[in-house]
Amino acid sequence: MKQIEHAPNWISEKLYNEVNRLRLNDDFQVLVNELNEKYLYWDKVKYHTSAYVTDPKVLWAALKLSRTINAKKIQFREFKFIFNLTDSIQKGLHEFDLYISGHLGTQNLIPEGDKKRYLVSSIMEEAIASSQIEGAVTTRKQAKEMLRKNIKPKNKSEQMILNNYITIRHIVAIKDEPITTEKLLEIHQLISNQTLADRKDEGAFRSDNDVKVIDVANGKIVHSPPDYQDIPKLMEEVFLFFNKDKNGHFIHPIVKGCIVHFMIGFIHPFADGNGRTARALFYWYLLKNGYWLTEYLSISRLIVKSKAQYARAYQYTELDENDLTYFIIYKIKTMQLAFDGLIEYIQLKTNEKRKTLNFQKIKGINSRQAQILKWLFEEPELMFSVKELETRLSVSNQTARTDLTELVNLGYLEQIDLNNKTKGFCRTDNFEIVLSKELPKT
Repeated sequence: MKQIEHAPNWISEKLYNEVNRLRLNDDFQVLVNELNEKYLYWDKVKYHTSAYVTDPKVLWAALKLSRTINAKKIQFREFKFIFNLTDSIQKGLHEFDLYISGHLGTQNLIPEGDKKRYLVSSIMEEAIASSQIEGAVTTRKQAKEMLRKNIKPKNKSEQMILNNYITIRHIVAIKDEPITTEKLLEIHQLISNQTLADRKDEGAFRSDNDVKVIDVANGKIVHSPPDYQDIPKLMEEVFLFFNKDKNGHFIHPIVKGCIVHFMIGFIHPFADGNGRTARALFYWYLLKNGYWLTEYLSISRLIVKSKAQYARAYQYTELDENDLTYFIIYKIKTMQLAFDGLIEYIQLKTNEKRKTLNFQKIKGINSRQAQILKWLFEEPELMFSVKELETRLSVSNQTARTDLTELVNLGYLEQIDLNNKTKGFCRTDNFEIVLSKELPKT
């Protein structure tokens, strides 16, 4: 990624006088408001000169002055941060309060009968994508097959994905509990299990200052985390911020979740796995505060597609005097895209469900078995195990076994011994003949 240019010093009497001279110019104010709404950094602002402001440093000074005056301040020990709530941020927060929290009748957004299945799928997607951000190399299809069939990971990439999957399910179970050092270290241990160079680093704060955040494109250091000896006290500040309103000041929960995410990356409390842990805590914080639909959003899947923007959001914040607004805007945009993607996914699955109705009209089978027949009709080479079907349909082992056995008895499936313990279920040679006799004529 291209090195980001440092902004010029904006505090000077000359620049202040020029800004003061232009402050009554309506066109100038329109430009300042427009750039503040987009919240551009200096590397973009410098190209926005005009007839009435030819020096971009003057424009930058005007932006910085207005941002500083209106900023909200927050502090974690000696580290001071600011953030602004632009109109687009507030609009996004309002929409999330309407559609992602559970307080305004959004429970019907996902059909009740499909919630478990959608939830399993979304957790898988989040586990896969969060690992891919950190370098896991595998396809979604391979990763999902591993998780559904409970296959032992073959490499580090698959281990990272399994770890994330286990961690997210763990967070859902403890979402209403306060965070503590012990709980954080447990999450890191789950998320980093068998993926670090030294297993002693699993579930433990780093014990040196050798960790640096490097720009992979040019090898330059873009962030040097705080001293390792300060980590316990800094994390206590983050826990206080996570568990209740610090100093009694209200900050919108989604904004707080964004700040928690940023602070894990900033403090870098672990030798490795900080990014995965940061995203897990963001997920936890939103669930803790009633944003139930977060369970169904794969935000990391969007981050995978915009890794450069994700990195820049961190860098802009640090380069611009710890202004968190850049990072908050990025996170809210990815949440909006993830929500739009969820709605599109639900619509797709609703349409698929309509296609399944013909299979449901077959006498003697239930809705789950109709879904199994549809899968096999569309993908003739599919083979199910009881465990995989248990995961796919979010049912008990006995229910999955009964569904498959009944389809064997009806002549749709045959049972094959995969090994001494596991049996596979696939289409019979007569699958289409049997199906054509039972499917209602259209």
